[in-house]
Amino acid sequence: MPTNLIILIAAVIVAWLVFRALLSLLKNVISTAIAILIIVVILMAFGFSPQDLIQEISHLPQTLNQLIKGD
Repeated sequence: MPTNLIILIAAVIVAWLVFRALLSLLKNVISTAIAILIIVVILMAFGFSPQDLIQEISHLPQTLNQLIKGD
């Protein structure tokens, strides 16, 4: 078997694996973005703004620390 053919087959396999990994990553990004969008829309229906959510996320470590310590 010629060396070029072996390298070509290996390159096709590697390219296919990289393509599948990127496709899987894209699926995860899209599903996460949709979930975040749904959460934001639900919060907006209850009168909360996206800024309220971001503010709460920034205070999350402090809130968790208070819950753990029981303050």
